[in-house]
Amino acid sequence: MNMYHEPLYRPPAEANSLILQITLGCSYNKCSFCSMYETKAFKIKDIKQIFEEIDSLSIYQDTRRVFLADGDALACDTSFLLEVLKYLKKTFPKLQRVASYASPYNLLEKTQEELNNLREHGLSLVYYGIESGNHELLKYINKPMKPSKMVEGLNKATNANMKISATLILGLGGKSLSIQHIDDSAKLVNECEHINYLSTLQLGVSHTKEDAFFKRFEDKNQEFIFCSDEDMLEEQKRLISLISPKKPIIFRSNHASNALPLKGTLPKDRDDLLKVLGEAIEDNSMLRPKFLRGF
Repeated sequence: MNMYHEPLYRPPAEANSLILQITLGCSYNKCSFCSMYETKAFKIKDIKQIFEEIDSLSIYQDTRRVFLADGDALACDTSFLLEVLKYLKKTFPKLQRVASYASPYNLLEKTQEELNNLREHGLSLVYYGIESGNHELLKYINKPMKPSKMVEGLNKATNANMKISATLILGLGGKSLSIQHIDDSAKLVNECEHINYLSTLQLGVSHTKEDAFFKRFEDKNQEFIFCSDEDMLEEQKRLISLISPKKPIIFRSNHASNALPLKGTLPKDRDDLLKVLGEAIEDNSMLRPKFLRGF
């Protein structure tokens, strides 16, 4: 049976995972830059249907990784998620990791005890969109979460022994808010107890979202001017130079939107990453051609 409701998204690192769609869309779905789930109304699937779908996937007995889609699995009640996790473990005896997206809102709404319980039953990795550490910019993009609250939620996940893979969006503030965006993003990362993986992607706004995206800046008397590839590489340099984490962070810019794929560990590989970025700013032939980029 075709159990997936398109479009279906998953992080790059989940390419070899079994995808289980337990929700449709995103419970918030108001970020002005994001068009991932604009064609879907948020819905939590019936638990009986989810069990039937797991049964249909049980032929893959060697499954070690499962990703819970769509964009907002943690919006489900904890008791519901625990039922799903227990059924997955029962069905796939070799299961080692279950992952899902986590929004700032639902991480805060879960108690520490709930997160601990979810981790105990197999939810070991959450993907989290920080986007920016600048509060004003977060309001401009209609994601009005205080950075201090993001740190609080991320630390709750860390305290539950969950791994965190977080993302920042280069160019999100345009040219006028570039420095505030990067400085405050680095500050947020540095204040967290531990972000295991940090990735950057480059801003892209779909045609269906452009008007709403620009209007929010105009309403705040801010002219939005897109950053060039060179501008975003300069942002990347500034970000890497400012990040001083409490524990090492595995850093990647391997998303298909990035002009320059990078990988390393911070702070250990800081100098090497900055050297490559400096070379790429001087020589744009090192950049990924635009026709090979996408979301």
